[in-house]
This record gives sequence, C-alpha cells and structure tokens, in this order.
Amino acid sequence: MLAQKAWRMIRTLIFTYLVSGVLLTALAFALYKFRLPESQITLGISGVYILSCFMGGFMAGKAMRSRKFLWGLLTGILYFAFLLIMSFLQDRTITADAVRLGTVFAMCSLSAMAGGMIS
Repeated sequence: MLAQKAWRMIRTLIFTYLVSGVLLTALAFALYKFRLPESQITLGISGVYILSCFMGGFMAGKAMRSRKFLWGLLTGILYFAFLLIMSFLQDRTITADAVRLGTVFAMCSLSAMAGGMIS
C-alpha cells in the first residue's frame, strides 16, 4: 500500500515537472519573440510555479482519493524542495534571499494544496 502511494506521488511530481517544462518553454519563446521586460518574466515564472503546482496538487488529489489537501500540500512541498536542491547543486549556494524563498515556498505549497482540495 505504501509503495503504491509513493509511486502515485512520483508520477504526480513527474507530471508537475513536465507541465513546468512546457510552460517555461512557452515563456522563453515569449521572451524571445516579444522582448518582454524583466518584471513580466518574473511574473511569468511565478505563474508557472502556481499553475504547475495547482495541476500537480489536483492530480495528487485525484490519485490518492482521501486527505486530498494534504497530498496536494505534500506535492507542493516536494516540488519546492526539488527546485531548491537543483538550484543549490547548480551554484553550490543558495542565491535567493529568505523572503523570496518563503514566497516561492508559499506559492508552491498553497497552490498545490488548493489543487488537491478542488480535485
């Protein structure tokens, strides 16, 4: 039973990262095509986090069928943790300040929890 839930969560996270990849590719194309200012890029990246985590939380809620909001919340937390780990491995340091990290954590966890609640 536990292995089954772990596999469902892994599939959900893979789906969430695939959605992020597609949305970030579209954002990169918009940056190239329309020469967007940095403020719009930052807003777009925040939108990618929110939409990806929401969809991942929704999928987690559908897959788990009980305590959906907790599974959604876990999806958002794991998504953020993976982003943080990959960022650290790339630079060997965390360059963002605590406020930015807290904001991204809140966006990821709360939007994924909302997705789980709606599922």
